[in-house]
Amino acid sequence: MTMSGLHCVESCVNCHLRSRSFFCDLSPNSIEAFNKIKHAAVFPEHAVVLVEGQSPWGIFVLCQGRAKLSTTSRDGKTLIIRIAEAGEVLGLHAVITGGPYELTVETMQPCQLDFVGRDDMLRFLKENADAGLHAIQHLARDCSDSYGVARTIGLSHSVSERFARFLLDTSADGEVTNGTVRVRLAMTHEEISQLVGTSRETITRLLSEFRRNAMAELKGSTLIIRNRPALKSLLGA
Repeated sequence: MTMSGLHCVESCVNCHLRSRSFFCDLSPNSIEAFNKIKHAAVFPEHAVVLVEGQSPWGIFVLCQGRAKLSTTSRDGKTLIIRIAEAGEVLGLHAVITGGPYELTVETMQPCQLDFVGRDDMLRFLKENADAGLHAIQHLARDCSDSYGVARTIGLSHSVSERFARFLLDTSADGEVTNGTVRVRLAMTHEEISQLVGTSRETITRLLSEFRRNAMAELKGSTLIIRNRPALKSLLGA
């Protein structure tokens, strides 16, 4: 199965995508067991996979692609909690607790997601100790990420500070040439604003200001950091 050049890997047993950071980096016996209960599928860009408030019907493992995890207020304001990368399991907290999904998951590009129903997933975690440990590690990481979001938005002194922190975090693993950092950032101004907790217009204004001051700019899907020390100077103590 393919979609926009994305080849769907049907078997977890022979999967070439899995790495040590993947939830499914499990023992051979656990992989065999997981392979029997999962259903692989390719989703197009902007597909809504899970919806905040829904009853938990299963989990998805993000095998390929990226997805945004967001929450929405009663007045329609959206905050992106984080961007999920390949190897993550989505909807796990709700499946384990039995409560509703806490976040909406939407693909940002064509993605492969492997689905496992709630009853099968709970049985799988109970019967495979290494999978249970991986689940705990992923839930702890999710909790840490949420703390980070609360700390960034709640304790930042200004939107400029939050945006500078976002740019620095995003470019941390970028390619460095003569002191200039370049990294791919395939996000719209609207999506960036939802991550930073502000309006699209504010992000557009800040990008213009940072470009004018030779600190950073966004060219298409390439983020260019020209002056990291200047960005760091905007961060609060």
